[in-house]
Amino acid sequence: MALPLKSKTNQNEPNSLEDSQHLPSQNGQSANGQSNGQADGFDADEKITDIVPLSGLYENWFLDYASYVILERAVPGIGDGMKPVQRRILHAMKEMDDGRFNKVANVIGQTMQYHPHGDASIGDAIVNLGQKDLLIETQGNWGDVRTGDSAAAPRYIEARLSKFAHDVLFSPKITEWQASYDGRKREPVSLPAKFPLLLAQGVEGIAVGLSTKIMPHNFCELCEASIQVLKGKPTDVLPDFPTGGTVDVSQYNGGQKGGRIRVRARIESYDRKTLVIRDIPYGTTTTNLIDSIIKANDKGKIKVKRVVDNTAQDVEILVSLAPGVSPDVTIDALYAFTDCEVSISPNACVIVNNKPQFLSVNDILRINADNTMELLRRELEIRRSELKEKILFASLEKIFIENRIYRKIEECETWPDVIATIDKGLKPYKKQFYREITQDDIVRLTEIRIKRISKYDSFKADELMRDLQTELDEVENNLANLRDFTILFFKQLLKKYGAGRERKTEIRQFDTIQAAVVAVNNQKLYVNRKEGFVGYGLKKDEFVCDCSDLDDIIVMRKDGTMQVSKVAEKTFVGKDILYVGVFKRNDERMVYNMAYLDGGTGRTMVKRFQVLGVTRDREYNLISDAKGSRVTYLSANPNGEAEIVTAYLTQGSTARKKSFEFDFATIDIKNRNSRGNLLTKYPVRRLQLKQAGSSTLGGLEIWYDPTVGRLNTEERGYYVGEFEGEDRILVVHKDGSYELTTYELTNRYEPDSVGVLEKFEPEGVVTAVYYEGKQKAYYVKRFNIETSSINKRFLFLPDSRGTKLILATTDQQAQLEVTYKKDKKSPVETTQYDFDMLVDVKGWKALGNRLTNFDVSKVKLLASDPEQDIEKVVENGRIKSKSQLGIF
Repeated sequence: MALPLKSKTNQNEPNSLEDSQHLPSQNGQSANGQSNGQADGFDADEKITDIVPLSGLYENWFLDYASYVILERAVPGIGDGMKPVQRRILHAMKEMDDGRFNKVANVIGQTMQYHPHGDASIGDAIVNLGQKDLLIETQGNWGDVRTGDSAAAPRYIEARLSKFAHDVLFSPKITEWQASYDGRKREPVSLPAKFPLLLAQGVEGIAVGLSTKIMPHNFCELCEASIQVLKGKPTDVLPDFPTGGTVDVSQYNGGQKGGRIRVRARIESYDRKTLVIRDIPYGTTTTNLIDSIIKANDKGKIKVKRVVDNTAQDVEILVSLAPGVSPDVTIDALYAFTDCEVSISPNACVIVNNKPQFLSVNDILRINADNTMELLRRELEIRRSELKEKILFASLEKIFIENRIYRKIEECETWPDVIATIDKGLKPYKKQFYREITQDDIVRLTEIRIKRISKYDSFKADELMRDLQTELDEVENNLANLRDFTILFFKQLLKKYGAGRERKTEIRQFDTIQAAVVAVNNQKLYVNRKEGFVGYGLKKDEFVCDCSDLDDIIVMRKDGTMQVSKVAEKTFVGKDILYVGVFKRNDERMVYNMAYLDGGTGRTMVKRFQVLGVTRDREYNLISDAKGSRVTYLSANPNGEAEIVTAYLTQGSTARKKSFEFDFATIDIKNRNSRGNLLTKYPVRRLQLKQAGSSTLGGLEIWYDPTVGRLNTEERGYYVGEFEGEDRILVVHKDGSYELTTYELTNRYEPDSVGVLEKFEPEGVVTAVYYEGKQKAYYVKRFNIETSSINKRFLFLPDSRGTKLILATTDQQAQLEVTYKKDKKSPVETTQYDFDMLVDVKGWKALGNRLTNFDVSKVKLLASDPEQDIEKVVENGRIKSKSQLGIF
């Protein structure tokens, strides 16, 4: 996309106040009060044609203003990735640079020679550049982007250009210059940046009808990606933020307009009563984040006791939970209702050829890589010309002195004779030079001092020319292999400045959090069955259950109609309410057991059904629509329970048995619109619950998605098992600890921490191989899970420095393959072991048995299922590969 940035001046527009004074006014008078009639010597109708409509002036002036804002203030250039104010600041700092720090107030003053917008805007731009810690070295209190603290006054803080800025940003000989706004100075049109600064620093700006928002990216990854571009390989650079945290870039779309990223704070469970926030999302501050938590707590979305900000060198915000609140659910609620998760819509708009264009970050990277190669080519060509000139003059000097040409000019009486004499002396040697010898070259020879001639050292001169020629050959080679030279340039940048600039933001795929699921029950639901009202404002009526203000409620009435509505303070849903409760969409475990009288036939029908999805505030008929039909029995069963009821017939019925039992488990669960099964054709006086039943749905099938670290029932990830009742999940962590958890879908697991996650079998045995740091040896142990505490970790490895878990498995048929050397001169040997032959089953605190006394080079788990047989390499005590089956 390209926008017009210049508009031609209207030809009818007055050029001065004098011109405007000749335009007619609305009352027929000119600006000086004279009449506009025929007496003035011109036709009034002809004069009116010179009037410029206000709309035309607005159009032209507005386009000029829009052009100015876009090009000069808001949108960065593709070349150096900077807005004009940033470019002028760096140019001013280069002029001031003497290797020492300068007061920011002085830098602002120097920059005002180029930037006519006041000291405040310049000061803010300097602080913004300094906080990015790339182009400017800072000294003093420059504020903190994490906490939102502002920098000290410009007179108290100091700055100077970084070494990186000197290396990649300045090259006066290839810089294009222009006059400053007042014509007194010259400033660069664009700095010759030999690095994708636009992607490294990120930028945000709002112009007239246009905006840009480019995310910051990792320095090291940009260097590596630029190398890949130069090699002709595809790249995909992703954002990295100075505030750390985690980011989901599945919808990043290359940073183009229409894409979206989700950034989260890093939240950990400090203990069962406290959460700790380690990083914050990009674009937020600790103050704003804490305010959002307090507001969510005040609105009842989450329940916390207090929030303490301990941020110093590192971010640390402690969130104390209210009693009985689940840490896992609260973490989800923090992401759903506070600034712990923010969504950012990038929009990569940059100035290309004096026009704004929308590009992807990969396009910007490719353009910058090509631009860097072009800048290096121009620098090399300039250096080649300089070296050739140095070699030429050194040769002329050598000829001039060694051949004593300077002696011959002693007899010359005029300046032309001197020039001619020297030219004649050089004539035999002119063919060896790469260009013609000019008069300026000869004049320069005459300027050599006698002292230099008397001390001339031919050996040193030859050595100097050899060095110059060697450098020239190197320059020529670099020009001939310019792409390789550019790749080497980026490698040197990475080596020189990459230390300490590793990625801070972890790339993850986030799960979608349903706000209604994690919202705290901050309201109480009441019902007035007689009048037909439900809501959390009916505090004098019947209490139903706790709910949140995000929930939907389901109501079933005696006439067989059903309705789902948003919970509110007071809502009319119809009289004769039989059931009201919180509705969970697509809940396949909730089953309704119903008996109803069919008014058309007089029969009593029974049915079991689910309500998975409905339209809010729409009535649905669950029974026959014949006149006189009504519900006679209804129960809601959260886990698909099927009870036994006793049916009592009327005394006047012709049936021999006036009562009988019916088990709802004998009928299938069908659609809510199904007619149901016949219970009896005789009139029923009442139905009474006799015995509560058990679930007919079987256990809940659970999967674990290792990408997001969550349990699910949608078959994402791998199958864990079928759960019901008091079943538990066993988690073995890579730090050598285990824990038992419930199978609640709200549980959170750190994917990088989990080694084994499976259904807990009380009689199962865990086998672990670990490296003991103190003994510097490998051990193997087998143990049962003897604890029953939920959500509490137990360390089963020795608590010694350097100890680490190598592998763990619950596969009782698995074998261990160990590769080792008996000594340095012995050949490599490999032995397979059955785990039960290595060690007996002991307590989880036992040390275990030493695996071998020899030097282990590789450990391989041979699983009973060949498809799960994954090699694990351990060399010199360092883990070199990962697995998916209990291998760490």
